[in-house]
Parts: sequence; C-alpha cells; structure tokens
Amino acid sequence: MSRQIRSATKRVTRVQISTPPINPVPRSTGSSPLETRLFANPQEWESYLTDNHVTNSSGLWLKIAKKSSPIPSITYDQALDTALCHGWIDGQRKSLDETHFIQRFTPRRKGSLWSQRNVKKVDALIAEGKMKPAGQAEINAAREDGRWERAYSSSSNASVPDDFQKALDENKAAGDFFAGLGKTKRYVFIQRLETAKKPETRSKRIEQFITLLASEKSL
Repeated sequence: MSRQIRSATKRVTRVQISTPPINPVPRSTGSSPLETRLFANPQEWESYLTDNHVTNSSGLWLKIAKKSSPIPSITYDQALDTALCHGWIDGQRKSLDETHFIQRFTPRRKGSLWSQRNVKKVDALIAEGKMKPAGQAEINAAREDGRWERAYSSSSNASVPDDFQKALDENKAAGDFFAGLGKTKRYVFIQRLETAKKPETRSKRIEQFITLLASEKSL
C-alpha cells in the first residue's frame, strides 16, 4: 500500500471515530418539581400538616403574599410556627411575582442544626400548648444528641465568641482584616464556629481562620 493511500485511510478512520452518534440517549431530567400551595390562613396550613407531615417527605413551596399585597394568605411567621409544631422547618425563599414570594418548607432532616431563634420559638409554642408529637420528637432528639445546646445565633444578633476574639487579638493582621469585613462575611466565620460538634473541631477551625484572615482572605 502506497504512503498516500495509508495517509488517506488514517484520516478517514480519525473522522469516523470522532463523529458523535446520530441519536444520543437523552439524560434524565431529575425528580419532579415540588408542589406549590397557597394557604389563606394558619388553620389551612395546620390541617395540611396534620394530614401530610409524615407522608410528604419532600416538602413543598408555600406561596405567601407580600406585606403590600391585598390578597389574604398565611404569613411567614405563622407558617414557621405551625411547621415547627409538626417537625418541619423552613428553607429557601424565592421571589415569585409582584404580590407573592414562595418559601420552601420540609420535614426536618435527621441531625439538622437548630437556630437560637427556633429554640426560643418552640419554647413559646410549648408554653402555649401548641406543640405536636412530631415536633416534640425533633426537640427531644436535639436535646439528647447535643444539638440543642449548640444552637447557632442569627446574623442579626451574632457576636464574636470569646475564644475567637482572643485569637484575633493575638494576631494583629488577622484581627485587622476581620474587623474590616462586612457583617455578612463575619457571620460566616461565627456560624462555622458555633456549629462545630466537638471542642477540638472548634479549636482547629479557629487556627485555620486566623491563618486565612492573616493572609487577608475570607471564607
């Protein structure tokens, strides 16, 4: 076989190999979207959770009217209180249109962390006699495994922990950079410390954060 023929054969082979299949198999589109529901008042949401808090494991989007909207609907605070009573929790929020936003609510996952805000909320709900067995079970589990004591603060009232502040004071570069960060970026550090499950984990994170901040970097 001549050199020209062999060269042409190689080119044809390369083209054939690189040609994609004519009818590729389509990829899966994933799970179906969550249901979106509008409840006009807390009683409707209460009734839904009474019937579905166990069977609906994926949760749903609650369509909630904005404060400026004349359309009647349950408020976010009312929805959260009712959800906590049934062992559910709030999640992501999205804008929907000029009159509504949607808030995701799901059953609380095993081992999920508690916020100090929700700890205070359930204390009040228990005192008012509103807590349901499913909600109480989540509270008991958190108390037993230590998550109750490790409840994290919200960004609006978070303060720098004493041990972290001491480490910042001992490293001027890290302390100066941290002081110059915005409230939201500072809160990321604080929350990571508050959610550490073990003292040694917390100490290690402080060391890592000081090194990071001294290099003028944030999380």
